[in-house]
Order: sequence, then structure tokens, then C-alpha cells
Amino acid sequence: MFEEDKIDMNRIVGSHDVVLLTLDTLRLDAALLAFSSGQLPGLKRFIAGFEARHSPASFTYASHQAFLAGFLPTPMHPIAAGKAHPRLFALAFAGSESTTEKTYVFQDAANLPAGFASVGYRTICIGGVGFFNLQNPLGRVLPGMFEEAYWRPEFSVTVHDSTDAQVALACELLADTAKRVFMLLNVSAIHQPNRFYLASEQDTLDSHQAALVYVDQALQPLWEALARRGPAFVILCSDHGTAYGEDGYFGHRNAHPSVMHVPYAHFVMARS
Repeated sequence: MFEEDKIDMNRIVGSHDVVLLTLDTLRLDAALLAFSSGQLPGLKRFIAGFEARHSPASFTYASHQAFLAGFLPTPMHPIAAGKAHPRLFALAFAGSESTTEKTYVFQDAANLPAGFASVGYRTICIGGVGFFNLQNPLGRVLPGMFEEAYWRPEFSVTVHDSTDAQVALACELLADTAKRVFMLLNVSAIHQPNRFYLASEQDTLDSHQAALVYVDQALQPLWEALARRGPAFVILCSDHGTAYGEDGYFGHRNAHPSVMHVPYAHFVMARS
């Protein structure tokens, strides 16, 4: 549904804002059910559904290191032997089998933020979970790839309206620049704890899905801000899922399908 060889990224980079919106910890089954049952009306304006993909890693830090090197979640369906699923973006290196004529290749950059900066983009990271909190050396590794990095306590996993706060800052920054923007927005709301979205005593798959429903509502001002600037290319995906007792597994940083199978979508937003 979202095959990368169907869109020429050489026509996107330079003319579009590019937003990588990671729905941290979102499970594939929760995303598919919420979408099919009509609980995500905001996203339904832009996508026909989510595609099932494999995550490159089982937890936030490793997945985002891969994402920011151009390795987004990979389509689950197999392709011909000796071939690799094409990528949207790549950093130049010899022998890349997933780079095609429609892949935008940054020739002299170690990561996507540096690559986008080299072609005139303002690069912005709005963190969410602890790996983006700027509070210690580890929490500054991923944000440190960007020209600008932001994290506040109200963006964290323990705040029930964290996405509203993150989106408010994103809209403010987008309104403040005429330059094209490459933005990573790491949405923390779905990550545990999410029990407060159902006033539950513990996290469950139901509260996980309820958190996604909240996020869908909270993202609306961001879509409006991007449309005012337009056009924009938006990548919407999870970095990993999490287990709630399936086959005896809990949490993530393991290779259970509930962790490694993630939802993915991308879309172009025209200027309003």
C-alpha cells in the first residue's frame, strides 16, 4: 500500500516539509483495530489505513538510530530473492541494495538530520520518551543529531495530555520559520503508563488503544499548521510495540510479534 518505489523522493526533498512522527510503542493490532472501527477520524482524512511492517529494532533507542539513518520499518511481504525493499531516504554508502533511482540519497551526511540541514532544511526534534529527555548524555544522543532539540516534563510518558503540549510547540516552531523543516516528533502518550486514558488500575491493550484515540485528536492542530505551510510529506509509524502478557511476554526489548510488528503510513499534504 505504501511501497517506497511508487513515490520519487527526489521530487519531495527541497520542496516539502518532511515530518517523521513516531507513535512510540504503538502496537500494530491496536492501530489496525482503532482505524477500522472508526476511532481515528483525524488520520482517516489522510490515509486509507496502516500497513503492517517489521520494526528494525525492539526498543526506542535502537529503532530511532535506524530511522535516522534512513532505515524505516520494512514491509512484511517478501520480494524476489536478491532484492531489498527500496527506501525513501538513504545516506550514501557503497553497495546499498535498498537504494533506487527514486530514493533521495544524502551524499555526505552521517544521519538524516545532518543530510536535511545540508540541503537547507531547519532540523527540529521534539522529544517524548526518556531517550529524548536531554537530561543526561544518553538522552542527548538522538536529539543531538538535530540543529534544535526540545524536551519538557510535560512531554513525558507520565503526563496524560503530553501530545497536546508537544503539538503546541511544533505549531509554534512551524509558524516561526520560512525555511523548509525536517521535524521528528516522538509521541510519548501510548508508551506505558497509559492506564489513565481509561482510568484503569493497570495498563492493558484497551488503555493502549485509548491512548492512540487521544493522540489522534491531539494531532489535529499539527495537520492544520502543516497545511498552512504546505506541501508536506508525513511519515507516521511506530518504533516498536509492546506485550501485555502474550505468550508470557511483557513490555518490549524482545522479539515477540507484538513488539516487532508495527503500523506504518506516509502521505503528502497539500497546502491549504
